[in-house]
Amino acid sequence: MVHRLLAVALLSAAGLGFQPEPAVAAEGVPTQAFQIGERLTYEISWLNILAGTAVMEVLDGGAAGNPALARLVTTAQSRPAITKFFPVDNRVESEFDLSAQLPQHMLFKRREGKKKEDIEYTFHHREGTVTAVRGGAPETLPIQPGTQDLISCLYYVRNQLPMKPGASMTLNIHHDKKNRQVEVRVENIETVEGPWGKADTAQVLVIMPFQGLFLNKGNIRVWFTTDERRIPVRMKAKVIIGSIVADLVGGFPPAEPSK
Repeated sequence: MVHRLLAVALLSAAGLGFQPEPAVAAEGVPTQAFQIGERLTYEISWLNILAGTAVMEVLDGGAAGNPALARLVTTAQSRPAITKFFPVDNRVESEFDLSAQLPQHMLFKRREGKKKEDIEYTFHHREGTVTAVRGGAPETLPIQPGTQDLISCLYYVRNQLPMKPGASMTLNIHHDKKNRQVEVRVENIETVEGPWGKADTAQVLVIMPFQGLFLNKGNIRVWFTTDERRIPVRMKAKVIIGSIVADLVGGFPPAEPSK
């Protein structure tokens, strides 16, 4: 259960119904809320019990000669006490085109309990298709314009969603060989405090009609800083008993709250 929370950010997908024209820097790459080298570390807790950790990184993906390509990597591991009962060691990598603001390729290495599975997606946006490989069998499926994957969605939303009360987006994500719609809505502005200090944040409600990578079906709330970096500092979702919470504990620090 505890390993499921980080999808609160990953499922802030992008595409359908809201596709603003991004601001473009001198090099032709859209202005980013995140930068190469960003590394965010979260502690995941349930009923005040520390159950796992997750790390989200932005790495240079320009090895193929494309400086506009970033590699988005998210890992999640259970703590030793939880590992004894249900070990989790998941890794998701997404190649993200910073210029087009679209994913190119995603690999999900799922290691949960006795389950070991590799899922791979290659996006063909011009053709409007994605090639999914699961269990060694490839399958080509249709996708909507602007479709994101389970990691790129977070970074797209950080760039595009206005962090102001009342702002909303109807979103599209390709997940588990299906195209799904997700609604994202800014509820209010709230000051959040952590080991990194204090920050003004936008409390964002994510309405998910399906099960995500780290969380069962249901609504989730994410707190993004309202500065230019839009860092997710807290993620929270109710479960049958209590709530699962992911809090930022390390990485690029949020800005101080406005006066």
